[in-house]
Amino acid sequence: MKQPLANKVVIITGASSGIGAATARALAQHGCKLTLAARSVERLEALAEELGRAQTLVAPTDVTDAAQVAAMVERTIAHFGRVDVLFANAGIYIPGQVAEGDPDAWARLMDINIDGVLRPVHAVLAHMMAQKAGDILVTSSISGFVDIHWEPVYSASKHAIQSFVHTLRRQVAQHGIRVGAVAPGLVANELWGFTEPERIAEMVEKHAGITSEDVAEAVVFMLSRPSHVTIRDLVILPQQQDI
Repeated sequence: MKQPLANKVVIITGASSGIGAATARALAQHGCKLTLAARSVERLEALAEELGRAQTLVAPTDVTDAAQVAAMVERTIAHFGRVDVLFANAGIYIPGQVAEGDPDAWARLMDINIDGVLRPVHAVLAHMMAQKAGDILVTSSISGFVDIHWEPVYSASKHAIQSFVHTLRRQVAQHGIRVGAVAPGLVANELWGFTEPERIAEMVEKHAGITSEDVAEAVVFMLSRPSHVTIRDLVILPQQQDI
């Protein structure tokens, strides 16, 4: 039996593009109320217009700024009255050889990919614990399960996220809160440099990439399980990905 999603209040970080925007569209079709959080105000406003202003709250937020994250959660509660779901999705990607890398860029990646999850999770926990219910989902990666040598710093960030998801889940289960991670392989979207529809279609046709919409459907599946079921990890790969 599926759990209905209509009227669920969902915060999505990294909502301005890619998996975040695709998930916002998918959840809007299920009647969810959405807080769209990201740094790109213009993109958030355009997405809110597309989905309908009555069901959306635009909350420009830098997830590396604790005060902005706290304010975003407070605005959500003031506007919608509650938070049912946090989808901590914001992230960046850096591949390459360590010897040729930029440690300052790595530090920023860690701040976004790790602290940018920890901050919003902490900001919603007291509220979810008080209401004895909630879902926390995090966008992880196959890189959190496999040590991928061409993206060692990114892999490190996602391994950290996997450890956090697994331990947090056990801490908050007694409060009726579910915690899980969706872990995609190669997603043909702009984070990985795919911006042209033709190129995305080519990757899908070759079974070498999945789409943001594929991941969004996986998120909907995770959230719609009955309350006694937790999908701790959902790994979703292109059929031809060999890792």
